[in-house]
Amino acid sequence: MNYLHDLWDDLISVLFPRLCQACGNHLMRNEKLICTECHVLIPRTDFHLTDDNPLARLFWGRCRMEKAAAFSFYNRDSRIRKLIHNLKYKGVQEIGIELGRIYGLILFSSGFTADMDIIVPVPLHPDKERSRGFNQSHLIARGISEVSGLALDAASLQRVLTSSTQTKKSRFERWRNVEDAFLISNPAPFRGKHVLLVDDVITTGATIESCVNELIGSGALKVSAAALAAALL
Repeated sequence: MNYLHDLWDDLISVLFPRLCQACGNHLMRNEKLICTECHVLIPRTDFHLTDDNPLARLFWGRCRMEKAAAFSFYNRDSRIRKLIHNLKYKGVQEIGIELGRIYGLILFSSGFTADMDIIVPVPLHPDKERSRGFNQSHLIARGISEVSGLALDAASLQRVLTSSTQTKKSRFERWRNVEDAFLISNPAPFRGKHVLLVDDVITTGATIESCVNELIGSGALKVSAAALAAALL
């Protein structure tokens, strides 16, 4: 029976090739979305292992950030960049959930999430989410929630102002672009809690900073951040 199943699986793979979303090579039978080579070669930041890391320092003096970490570096032609591109612009939503599980397991196993209570994805403006069909940060947060056991709240933090693209803006321009862009419709889930804020990519940190200030202002005791990638300027 297993032989027939494997034979059928091989036939399907020939007719409809399963390709790695990072490098485009054919996936082996036991691989899912990302080939083993890419899984091994994606450079890890290991920011979760120390509170004094380059991403955490990005927020010093700007907001009350407890801890900050990112899975990989968002560099030109990097594998993580290709994965996030396929997630956001080609609609391969499974990438977000799978990478969330992978990174969530790393964060959970290291104790990074030990004192955290709830996960909150950085929201998209409703118009943008309708246009894209999903919120990539929500998918990543879902994966982290599944492996960490932390509750997920994707409704209470909302983006109420749309803004122009952040690309090519200075740090100050990015901050002004998202100032007052977020609000919390129901602060009850966050009062006295340690919130893990999840995004796909952190660059200048302006979006995260705005969300942190809103969460702290609504009664959150602590806020930490985790992203799939950091593009530190």
